[in-house]
Amino acid sequence: MKRFIFKKMKQGELMANYSQLATEIIANVGGSENITKVIHCITRLRFTLKDKDKADTAAIEALPGVAGAVYNANLNQYQVIIGQAVEDVYDEVVAQLGDGVTDSEATANALAETGGQKTGSKNSIIRAFQVIIGTITGSMIPIIGLLAAGGMLNGLLNIFVKGNQLIEVIDPASSTYVIISTLAMTPFYFLPVLVGFSAAKQLAPKDNSLQFIAAAVGGFMINPGLTKLVNPTISGTKVIPAPDAVAHALGVTFNTSYFGIPVALPNYAYTIFPIIVAVAIAKPLNAWLKKVLPLALRPIFQPMITFFITASIVLLLVGPVISTLSSGLSFLIDHILSLNLGIASIIVGGLYQCLVIFGLHWLVVPLISQELAATGASSLNMIVSFTMLAQGVGALTVFFKSKKADLKGLAAPAAISAFCGVTEPAMYGINLKYMRVFIMSSIGAAIGAGVAGFGGLEMFGFSGSLIGFPNFISNPLTHQAPAGNLMLFWIATVVCAVATFLLVWFFGYKDTDEIGAGLEKKNVFKDAVN
Repeated sequence: MKRFIFKKMKQGELMANYSQLATEIIANVGGSENITKVIHCITRLRFTLKDKDKADTAAIEALPGVAGAVYNANLNQYQVIIGQAVEDVYDEVVAQLGDGVTDSEATANALAETGGQKTGSKNSIIRAFQVIIGTITGSMIPIIGLLAAGGMLNGLLNIFVKGNQLIEVIDPASSTYVIISTLAMTPFYFLPVLVGFSAAKQLAPKDNSLQFIAAAVGGFMINPGLTKLVNPTISGTKVIPAPDAVAHALGVTFNTSYFGIPVALPNYAYTIFPIIVAVAIAKPLNAWLKKVLPLALRPIFQPMITFFITASIVLLLVGPVISTLSSGLSFLIDHILSLNLGIASIIVGGLYQCLVIFGLHWLVVPLISQELAATGASSLNMIVSFTMLAQGVGALTVFFKSKKADLKGLAAPAAISAFCGVTEPAMYGINLKYMRVFIMSSIGAAIGAGVAGFGGLEMFGFSGSLIGFPNFISNPLTHQAPAGNLMLFWIATVVCAVATFLLVWFFGYKDTDEIGAGLEKKNVFKDAVN
């Protein structure tokens, strides 16, 4: 597992020395004399070999910068999965082998089949979604292990905390609990910083300065200095109330201003999408400044201008957009929950994890908090709990079905993390890479949540998935345990797990998905997230 995660991190660096990687790939596919043709698609080098048995797959997969290697018997191609840097590596391979091994027409066809940028997808909506999902997933891959670790730490802490009716050892008011809880949640709180750095490495691998600018913008987004502008603060023994809102529009509260322009400032902690948007803004700006600024001025003025302008655009545009989405989501979810709970559970259960893709699921937390504070129970969090479980079962099914050691090494801890209430490692490491796994898991979540909703299941706390089962025992406000509530939870859990496992096993994943003929056309999102 450690080797796999390290390799993924190295892949995220996309290697400045593509020449060395090309040399090692050529050597491990049997040498130049074993290669008759090489082309590439959007993520893979595709070799036609004289003798496929001379290729050393284990050695190739161990190379930093390589995500995998497979032989496609239907196409008679040995394929080396590189990712976004495939064109750079391909150019180096051709430089070392000579133009005699190239086939421009075959390369163009491969790019067209896999949605390559040279030909573009025929469906602009699909292509846009490819780019978004690919960018988000690629940015998250290097930090998946860290998120899984945080999720498992938090899950173990919940087992030992007093009041959970399990192993009651740690007082939730103690400094030990606070320290471990803070440690576990730190990777999530600082996601804008981590994802910003990672996204910059993915989107601009040769621009090292952008990585630190992106991390700084992420730090700015969660800096406590910003939160003081919109939240109450404590000064000594006095509580200073939050400043009055400066404007209201479209259901959005503009709670501060910048150069006299009203600004809606959301909480950016735990978010993913805003910082990726920021990196997309900073990348062309930083590249342009590098061209126009004199060499003597670049070290200071290039990062200064990029940092200031990018952070300002995030503040003025991204914040209001996120706040508008938050208001819209709150209205939509409230409206859905006002329907029959069973119907609402199916709808929200099937769609909720789509919010996780864009980091928008944290916008739902205030709704859950409001429900718990008012009644001690949350129907919404009950539904969310089953979506966590289903994504974990989806990754676990891949673990059992796949024969690929590296994939198993990632799927197992990702599943455990989801069972502890943190789905990002399963989502970004496994399920979105094989889109049908995500879809089947979402259907399984809808089935499990539907059973719970129609049965009237109640949930009395935040922690969900398997680790959150104590929250289905009794209401902390009334201290009452609804008859049969915990039993209903386990019944719905078994239904959810079995349905998800069967759906993913039969319809969601096959090891041959990576090499099946025509699969690129059938699964248009696959190559965006390899």
